[in-house]
Formats: sequence, structure tokens, C-alpha cells
Amino acid sequence: MLKFDKVIALTAVIGVLTVMISSFYLGRRAYYPDNSYKVDLNRVEHVLADGEEVSASDYEYISSVKKYDGGENFFTDSGSYVIREINGTLYRIDYDSTDSCAQKRAILKAEAIIASIFAAVILLLLYIRKNIIKPFVKMSELPYELAKGNITAPLNENKSRYFGKFVWGLDMLREELEKSRNREIERIRDEKTLLLSLSHDIKTPLSAVKLYSEAVSRGLYSDMDKCREAAGNISAKVDEIENYIHEITKNSGAESFDYEINIRDVYLSEIIGSVENTFRDRLAAAGTELRIEKSSDCLLSADPDRLAEVLQNIFDNAIKYGDGKLITVTYSDEENCRLITVTNSGCELPENELPHIFSSFWRGSNAGNKQGSGLGLYICRRLMNDMLGEVFAEIKDNDMMITVVCPKAN
Repeated sequence: MLKFDKVIALTAVIGVLTVMISSFYLGRRAYYPDNSYKVDLNRVEHVLADGEEVSASDYEYISSVKKYDGGENFFTDSGSYVIREINGTLYRIDYDSTDSCAQKRAILKAEAIIASIFAAVILLLLYIRKNIIKPFVKMSELPYELAKGNITAPLNENKSRYFGKFVWGLDMLREELEKSRNREIERIRDEKTLLLSLSHDIKTPLSAVKLYSEAVSRGLYSDMDKCREAAGNISAKVDEIENYIHEITKNSGAESFDYEINIRDVYLSEIIGSVENTFRDRLAAAGTELRIEKSSDCLLSADPDRLAEVLQNIFDNAIKYGDGKLITVTYSDEENCRLITVTNSGCELPENELPHIFSSFWRGSNAGNKQGSGLGLYICRRLMNDMLGEVFAEIKDNDMMITVVCPKAN
């Protein structure tokens, strides 16, 4: 986009320079008329001096040649003429010089045409910028956002519809990726439920093994047949436990979330700007006011993509569980950390549920029928811990306040 803006600016500069240069050179001709008529005047004078007759039709610029007849009109008639005394006789020679006013009008018309052409070119470039380049730049960010896992914000179709099918296809891809992620979360939820169930089921045979072993160790079975029966029961329960362990082993990755963290120095304004751009249209469509506190910029030590993901998850929750009136972003400093607090109005979460909001698969009583997996804030805490930061929440004056603690760069 910046390069295209430079092309527009360069075109405008070339247009202005072209009009100025043409005005300068053509203007000289308007203010300094053609003096070719003087050549014809000299020729006429020489012919008359030789005593020959002169016909005005033989000359390009001469309109008439008159002898002085004593009339007053000889000197008063309007037009371009010269009076010459030749061989003792006065002659009036009328001539046509270049019409500077007409030439000026022609030059102004030429300059207007040149300016109109450049203005049309600039308008065309601005139209291309607004309806083609700008929408395409916006769309080009989507694959990058999808690669980072930011797939919640829909892609709005541009009114010009130059990229209608392309936008529609990208948005379908985004929706499919979001569905795939939701299915993955559901699978993880089911696997975790299975693990919890298997863990509970292990307790029964384990208790039986413990009882049988204690009975044998205390000599409660004096009969060898009873001892063998107890040993057989222990073996059977051990086999049962092994089966459960096998099931657990197969599902051991039920809560496995793999993240690649690349910590580097990044400006806070870069992260906040990215999040604001992601949610600006969505908040505007919902009528939610966004206030971002003005603060001095600073360098943070974090993975910019993951930190943006954390803030986007928090924003998503603020939109989903707030009253849709106001979301604010404020900053503070503590030791060598910058604290970023996202506050949404209209919190309906009970105070006693606050300690659980960062637990995996946990959803508050305010969730209702809103879609969600109960993993958003859990993932936020995992990511911040991996970046040597923290995230915590509090409820104050019916507002939910979630604060991200991010280390500053050394």
C-alpha cells in the first residue's frame, strides 16, 4: 500500500511539473508574439521603393497597402498598421500579427487538457487504491492470522465485490478451521472425561488387591485353597488394572497443547495496534465503545504472536460475556513488568467462581448458551507462564478486569 501511495504522489508531482513547464514555454509564445509579419513589411517597402505596384494577396501577413489620399481615416482606422514614407509618398501598410489573446486561450485550453488527463489518472489510481489495493491488503493479513490461530474474527466482504468469490472462499476456510479447532477441543474434552472415568475405575480393583494382600500377609487364610483363590483374585485385579493403564496410555495426550514460543523484544504499541485492528470492525458493528489509555510505549520481552493471541482471547471473552457497552485497556508498571488490564462492563460472573476461570474446561454460570470450550483463559495462563509472565482477574464495581503481566525487555 505504501509503495502504491508513492506512485500516486509521484504521478501528482509529474502532473504539476508538466503543467508548470508547459505553461512556462507556451506562455512565452503568448507574451512574445510571432514577428514574421515584419519580414513581409520589409519586402513591401523594398518593392514600393523600386516603384513597383504591390498586391497584398502576394503576402501572408499583409492585408492592404494604401497611399495617403488626404483623408482622416488614413491615420485613425483601427487595426495593426505602419505608416511609411517611400519616395516622398506616405503609405499605410495594414498587417495581421499573431493574436496573443487567442494564443493565450489556446494555451490555457492545452494546459487544462493536460491537467485533466493527470487528474483523471490520479483519480483512477485513488479508485484502484480504495477498491482493489486496500481490500486486498486487508485480505492478505488473513492467512497470516490463520497461521497464528486467530480465526474468530470474520472477514467482511468489500462492497466493490472485486474479490467476492475470493473473500467468500477465505471466510469459508476460516470457518472450517474454526470448526476443526472446536472439534479438536471437543475430542480433548471427551478424552479427558474418559481419563477421569478410567482413573476412578482403577480405584475399585486397586482396593481389592490391597485387601487381598493384607489378608494374606496377616495369615487370615489358613487353608491353602483359600490362599490360592486370593492369589488368583489378586492376579485378576492386576490384569484389570493393566487394562486400565493401557487405556490411559492411549489417551495420555488428552490435555496436550503444544506451543512454539519465540521470545524477542517487541513494542507494546505493535501488539495493541494488532489487537485493535482485529476487533475494530467487530466492536463497531456491536456498538461497543473501545477506550485505550494513552501511555508511553515500551519494549516487552515476549512472543508477539502469542501475546497478541492472549489479548485476543481476553477481548473475545469481554465481548462474549460483557454487556456490550464498554471495553477499556489501561496500563500500569510493577517492578520490571508492564501490566495490561482489559476491563469490560456488565460482569455477571459470581465472585465465588472467579478462582476457577483459568481452569481447563471450566465454564462459569454466566456462560448460558454462549459457545465456548472453557479453554480460552486456561490457554492464556499457559502462554503467559511460558513467556515468564502472568495473568490474573478481579471483579470490581460490576466490571470484569483481566490483567496480563508481561516482562519488559532488559
